[in-house]
Amino acid sequence: MLERIRIVLIGTSHPGNIGGTARAMHNMGLEDLALVAPRCEPLTADTVSRASGADTLVHGARVVDNLEDAVGDCTLVVGASARSRTLPWPMITPRELGERLPTELAATQGRVALVFGREDSGLTNTEMQRCHAHVHIPTNPDFSSLNLAAAVQVLTYECRLACQAEAPDTAEPDPAPLATHEELEHYFTHLERTLIAIGFHDPAMPRQLMARLRRFTLRARPERMELNILRGVLSATERQVEHRKDE
Repeated sequence: MLERIRIVLIGTSHPGNIGGTARAMHNMGLEDLALVAPRCEPLTADTVSRASGADTLVHGARVVDNLEDAVGDCTLVVGASARSRTLPWPMITPRELGERLPTELAATQGRVALVFGREDSGLTNTEMQRCHAHVHIPTNPDFSSLNLAAAVQVLTYECRLACQAEAPDTAEPDPAPLATHEELEHYFTHLERTLIAIGFHDPAMPRQLMARLRRFTLRARPERMELNILRGVLSATERQVEHRKDE
């Protein structure tokens, strides 16, 4: 299961933190690292020094321009956040994250992404709204700032514990595949277009409508087939709108 857990770093500004993250991952048996628009050169002498022998993960890391490219094939995306948000999102602890992994990765196509933000400002609200849930490390409230690699270490430790505790069971059929991040993003684009077409959504006065629909849908964890049904409903609605325009 650890092979299907991806660590995603967004906008990292210090190469040492990339090396420290690689070391933390390698300690816990994770190998999949993605870097989104790093604000530093990912591979430097400092990176290699901080990686302490795990620099192969940095050499193999994917460097992409945006979050969607980093998590498009993932069925669960969890953002690490220490800040409260205007629109509350499902919040879990590191231990609860670990407890969810056996179920999330039961299907062979299941893949989990753990997303970490910039050292100075974390994840933006838009990036957080691309996640199914947020995970918060319960630190000392009087001194809550965690080094990036230390935060990665905490979460990957919980992942390793959960995967080690999962004993093999009798073979069962794979559960229905969940919709991937990429499929969900296509659905949200389709949904917004349809809501505008029927006059339900005014982009000039959004009133957090799409954000709330996004939160609701991500919380529901739709299967791929369920999402296809919803998109079929949207397509039928669009056809009816065009038919009435023709009339």
